[in-house]
Parts: sequence; structure tokens; C-alpha cells
Amino acid sequence: MKKLLFFLMISITTNLYAQQKLTPELLWKLGRVSALGISKDKQYLIYNVTTPNIELNRSENKTYRISVNGGNAEEIFNPYEQLSNEKISSDGKYIISSNAVKLKSVYGSDFYPTLTKSNVQIYESLNYRHWDTWEDGKYDHVFFAPFVNGKAGIATDIMKDELFDCPLKPFGGEEDFIWNPDGKHIVYSTKKKFGTEYALSTNTDLYEYDITTGSTKNLTADNKGYDNSPAYNAHGQLAWLQMKRDGYEADKQDLIVSNGVTKMNLTGNRDDIHVESFKWSEDGKSIFFIAPQKGMVHVFQVTYPNLTKMLPEITQLTKGEFEVNGIVGQVGNKLIISKVDFNHATEFFSLDLSNGNLKQLTHVNDDNYKNIVTVSTAYKMVQTTDGKIMPTWVIYPPGFDAKKKYPTLLFCLGGPQGTNPFYSFRWNFQLIASQGYIVVAPDRRGVFGEGTKWTEGVSKDWGGQVIKDYLSAIDAISKETYVDKNRMGCVGASFGGFSVFALEALHQGRFKTFISHDGVFDFKSMYGTTDELFFENWEKGGAYWDKNNAVAQRSFAQSPSNFVDKWNTPIMIVQGGRDYRVPIEQGQQAFQAAQLKGIKSKLLYLPEENHWVLKAQNALIWHHEFYKWLDETLK
Repeated sequence: MKKLLFFLMISITTNLYAQQKLTPELLWKLGRVSALGISKDKQYLIYNVTTPNIELNRSENKTYRISVNGGNAEEIFNPYEQLSNEKISSDGKYIISSNAVKLKSVYGSDFYPTLTKSNVQIYESLNYRHWDTWEDGKYDHVFFAPFVNGKAGIATDIMKDELFDCPLKPFGGEEDFIWNPDGKHIVYSTKKKFGTEYALSTNTDLYEYDITTGSTKNLTADNKGYDNSPAYNAHGQLAWLQMKRDGYEADKQDLIVSNGVTKMNLTGNRDDIHVESFKWSEDGKSIFFIAPQKGMVHVFQVTYPNLTKMLPEITQLTKGEFEVNGIVGQVGNKLIISKVDFNHATEFFSLDLSNGNLKQLTHVNDDNYKNIVTVSTAYKMVQTTDGKIMPTWVIYPPGFDAKKKYPTLLFCLGGPQGTNPFYSFRWNFQLIASQGYIVVAPDRRGVFGEGTKWTEGVSKDWGGQVIKDYLSAIDAISKETYVDKNRMGCVGASFGGFSVFALEALHQGRFKTFISHDGVFDFKSMYGTTDELFFENWEKGGAYWDKNNAVAQRSFAQSPSNFVDKWNTPIMIVQGGRDYRVPIEQGQQAFQAAQLKGIKSKLLYLPEENHWVLKAQNALIWHHEFYKWLDETLK
């Protein structure tokens, strides 16, 4: 028996070292899958695989199909011939599309046509730039045109001369405008506000355009927050996603259904459900949706009842430590979904609706993963300073040995509302752990899936309980014998970057190093330069100059820039040059403060990146500088 155990241990150790630990280069070799849809004949899943090309600094794209029952994938070159074109009306007479229309003068040459070599932009209102793009006077509009013999005729702009966008910028797509199955009405989502009003509001609505009369009707005028993602079932009943409050981009997102006369909120009675996306069932009698739930993201099904007699029934269909990040659609008793876990990027699976079993369909990255050693995780419960129980993910290095001591990183989530990432191509927990670090990722105040009160516990109090939550998490995990308390760091981006700046002043010697990416450093200059003012007004409670607003005054008093006198720990600051959400002066001010205080610090500036890092070579440098800094400061 002893010999057997000895050889078993040798085998396990040999296998571990035969495999590679995940590296930035291996991470950026992985294919990234995205669904195009299910084929017309319901036989195939059609999907794209995008693979970064490091040498060319761009991505390469291929399209495949695979049976919904599994099997070998086949590369195809005519994907849209195999998919139903939902932009064609049900009677085949018309087609809808979106195109940019120049409606407003912005450039110097627009105002002074003879000065063609001028380089001037002129604005009279806010929303002059958004996400990573400056306003150019063009607006995306929806058009419909006769469709004869596979060709579109003369198109009609259903939005006319309106200074509004559909698809919604910056992330909207073709899902923002759809046909009613009657073939006579187009439903589209837009925010009918312009300039400063646009920057202050989240009030998007669903509009219905009648192609026969040319009239437009607001379907959601009674709701003051977001209305988006419209989708019909075959019976002509409309579903969409809705948030109630204007200005709150992370309000509880519910699933609404209308039969044209009566509306019903299908998820309003579940405080813990924030719907991320949905698909109608084949029979139109229920809807599948995904929502965060206790640290994971899972698939649910809700019945569409008689609107006047029954309450909807919600059933959770998937369980386990993974994140479902998309629903493609239903084929019989199968639901085609995509999911990730801490060790695997997105792949497609079929979910058996009769028993909940999952079957992997695509194997895009199997050849890469068979040589990459996995990491282990634990989902621990931590008590907070106000007596609550906070779920916290702990990710361990490959071959973790509880008898050893490991450097440990506190990960600060962005948002401030959201969920911790299961698999990211930047904040990749498997990659971080594979470099020998333990990662602590708490589901602190603001995280979805723990109820509305928990989610809303961060707004208007960025420097309050949420910061205490972070300290509770790292203090609880650092009690474990395997945590090296002399080598702890704190990292994060966006709101997580703000958290890093805040903790730099408040950590009381817990951490030896910090990394902040596109973090908010100075609340006043953030309020004066960010693009979406509705976010700032909601999260801070108002403007900094409103001295009679006690909530806003408390919020602005929590700005990290007010506490730089307490900074004393090495910090690396990363800043995107085209980040208009958390603009460049935030990173500049933080770096300048650290330098003037004589603190070991580094600025990693990415002039062409926005709030994210999208270019392959930039991303690799980001990763290597990230670990180089940790190597230098956590010795």
C-alpha cells in the first residue's frame, strides 16, 4: 500500500509539472466564441471564433457550425445563408437596417466650408464625447425598405431628423430594433433626449413605428428608467428588460411582458433576481433568462401566465460553480447556452430541459487547456463589520499546499454594481493564481445576486461600508496559515481602481503594494469630465457645488484625493488615453501625488485604449507590467 501511494504521488507531481501554468501568452492564444444563432432547420449552432494574432496585433475570425446534438465542428463561409434573417418582415416584403445620418454641424468646416484644413470641433451641450468617441454630428437611425428578389429598394428613415440614436451608443446592436410578427410595425429602443439632457438621463423607451401610416407610438412612456432588448414571441406578445428609476444604470432589471393591452413584471416579486438577458421559449409560453445568484450566474425559466389570473412561476434550471453568459435559443428539449468557469473561457453547451444535464458542444480551446494546469477555488462566508454575511471567492495557485505560505491579492471589483468575473482576458483569476498568488474576491456591497438592498448598499457611500467589506474579506482570509501577511497586495479597475486609491490611505499597513487601473481618484474633476452625468448624480447624490445637499457633500468628502497625506505604499497606476468614462486626469493626478510624496510608483499609460485593454500587444504588455510590479514590490 505504501508503494502504491508513493507511486501515485509521484504520478500526480509529474503530471502537474508536465503541464504548463497559464501565462499571458497562452491566455491570448485562446479562441473567443460568440453565437450567431441556430440554423433555420434547427439542426446546427452557428458561431464565430475570434483568435488574437499577437504578431499582427489584430484578431482573426472564422465561422463554424456544429450539430445541436454535438459532434465535430465544421468551418463554413456562408453563415447568414443558414440563419433566418430576422430583419426581413414576416411577409417578406420589407427589410430593416441601421445607418448613420449626419444631422448636426460639429467640425469647423461644417460652419466655415471654405476652411477645409481647419481642425476645430464646436459644441454647445454635453454628451460631446461618449465612452471613447467624440460626437461627430452623426446619429444612427433605423430604416425600412421594400425587399424584392433579395434586394432592398429605396429606404425610409423612420426616425426622420431626430437627434437620437438606434442602436443605442456605445454598445447597442441589431437587437435594438425588431419587427412585430404582423410585418406592419417596427419596435425600436432609443433615448429621445439630446445633449446635456442625454448625459443626465437613463430614460430609454420602446417606440412602435407603423410602416403603413408613418406614425410612432411610445410603448413605455409610463416608465422613467431603461427599457431595452425588445423581443416578440410567435403570438405577437412583446417582452423586454426594464429598470424603473431614471438615472440609475444599475437599478434592478426586470423582465416585462405585454400582450398589447396589459403589461406584467415577471420577475418583480423576486428581490434577488437581476435579469441580464433572455430568450422566448419555442412555444411562447415561457421565457428563459440568466441572472446572478449567490456568486454565480444561472439560467432560469419563468412562465408567461394569464395576465389577469396567475402569478409567474420562476424555476432555476442550472446549478454549480460557473457563470452562464448567454442563451442562444431552444431546440426541442434542449436549450443552447454559453458558460465559463474559473479555468475555462466561454464554450457552448446544451441544457437538457427535462433533467438539467449539461453537454458540452464546442471544444474550441481543448488543445490549449489539456496542457494548462487548473486552479482550485473556495466560496467562503465572511462576517462584515455590520454583522452581515458576505460571500467571498478564494482562488488558489496550481498545486496549492496549505502548509506553505503564499503572497495574496485582494481583488476590488469595478462597477460599482456587478459580479466578480469567472473568466476575463484581463482580470483573469486563473492567470493571477498561476503566477503563485492567492486571490481574494469578495462579493462586497454592490454585487448582484444577494438582493436589492445589498446591491444598493454602495451607492452614495463609496468610501463607507463597501471599503469596510474589503477589509473584512482580507482580514478573514489572512487568518489562514497559508497566507503570507508580509506579502499582500490590492488590485482593481474602475470602481475597483477607486477602491485601491481609497485603501491606499486606509489599509493601516495590511498591504505592501497597490495596482489601480482607470480608477476614480478625484471626485470633483471626475464630475467635471466624465461622459455619463446620470451615473455621477446617482452614485454621489448630486453636484459637489450643492452645499445644501448633505448626501452629495458626504460623498465628495470621500474622494481619495482628500486623503493622499496618508499614502505611503508603492502603487502602480494604469490609465487609458481614450477613456472618457474615467478620464485621463484621474490617473495623472494619482501618479503625480504619489511621485510628489516620494512613494515608489509607476504610470502605465495606454494612449489608444479606452476603459478596457483591447489590442493584443497592449494587453500582453499590461500583463507583464502587472506581474513585474508585483515581483518588485512583494518580495
